[in-house]
Amino acid sequence: MTSSSLAARRAAAALDRLGLLHPKLIDLSLDRVWRLLAALGNPQDRLPPVIHIAGTNGKGSTVAYLRACLTAAGLRVHSYISPHLVRFNERITLAGEMISDGALADLLERIETVNEGQPITFFEVTTCAAFAAFAEVPADVLILETGLGGRLDATNVVARPAATVLTPIGLDHEQFLGPTVAAIATEKAHIIKADTPCVSAAQVPEADAVLRAMAAQCQAALAVAGEAFQVAVEDDQLVYSPIAGGAPWRLPLPALLGDHQIANAGVALAALEVARDPRTGASLTPALEALATGMRTVSWPARMQRLTRGPLVDALPAGWELWLDGAHNPQAGAMLAGFLPRWADQPLDMIMGMMGPKDAEGFFRPLAAQVDRLRAVPVPQEPNAKSPELVATAGQQAGIADVAVCDSVAAALGALRQTAGDSPRRVLICGSLYLAGTVLADNQ
Repeated sequence: MTSSSLAARRAAAALDRLGLLHPKLIDLSLDRVWRLLAALGNPQDRLPPVIHIAGTNGKGSTVAYLRACLTAAGLRVHSYISPHLVRFNERITLAGEMISDGALADLLERIETVNEGQPITFFEVTTCAAFAAFAEVPADVLILETGLGGRLDATNVVARPAATVLTPIGLDHEQFLGPTVAAIATEKAHIIKADTPCVSAAQVPEADAVLRAMAAQCQAALAVAGEAFQVAVEDDQLVYSPIAGGAPWRLPLPALLGDHQIANAGVALAALEVARDPRTGASLTPALEALATGMRTVSWPARMQRLTRGPLVDALPAGWELWLDGAHNPQAGAMLAGFLPRWADQPLDMIMGMMGPKDAEGFFRPLAAQVDRLRAVPVPQEPNAKSPELVATAGQQAGIADVAVCDSVAAALGALRQTAGDSPRRVLICGSLYLAGTVLADNQ
């Protein structure tokens, strides 16, 4: 066995053990996090400047824009995301590089020793591990994505970030965050910190009111999209009108597809405009040349990603296209519906797998008129996934006529091909990011 495969096995074994420390996958609280961080010497107090991001949709894409632009500026960038798609290592990027298996195994085993078997959820203990790594590896900035909510999220331990960011907020994870948009916004608004600039996407009125109240309470300067800053497309360029005024920033259109990605890019640019090192007050804003490079080179798997090679692609007839996206809630469904008219040249088939609490009918409703056929599939190895039968029923109730259940994505692709002939079509696989990860792994 090679040293790299041994390290991968050590890391996987440690992750398995850490997953057994608490009977619940999600149990929102910061008490266990503060305990373990204290035992680790409070690494959250030794981080580079932090840009902290919460929201319902668009968090990952916003992370991608920030990372691409800051990296293009020559900065060393840490980042923390969740969930991962194929490998846990994706969650922790150290100075621009995904954490290696060896470093991850050493880190997790050290955290295990310090934790001494005390109860703590998987996300909490792995977030503490990430903070320890971020504090020990030099970098210029840390992009920190919340896992769930904000107020009691394990990432919400940074006293003074360089900036906070709220992406669009809608209904999701209601069983943990509350039954209304206002309740969910209240949870997420708690990443806003005193005297720290905050950038918000355009929000529905219920969320907007909550964020403004929290910013006022914290005396945090709040910049809201469409009000403090503007972003638009003009002559095949992204045009950002800065908060500080002056000449607009004219940049290439982002590499990520969809009108919502223009809005996400605008939020990221605003965050880069206002972010300041809280220790020195120095600006973190890259030069326009770096911002342009970031827009051109940004990538983010499973966000309107076309799959162009691999066994799943090879199984399709010539001329068919296979796409992958992580959209899975009503707000994301509406955003996706705004993009689909540009695909009107070919029939669209959808393969969908969702987690149990998601509003499947609400997701399908804005899409129904544009989806020719729907095939519902399970999300592998996820006990909390919604049954394909329920997903299929939701699709029918939303107005999709041709609906069926399949055992897997590969089986769904086979069934779609068998009943459609070889005429060119597009197939969009979407739903849970856990399903997206399975697709990417199966298509390698």
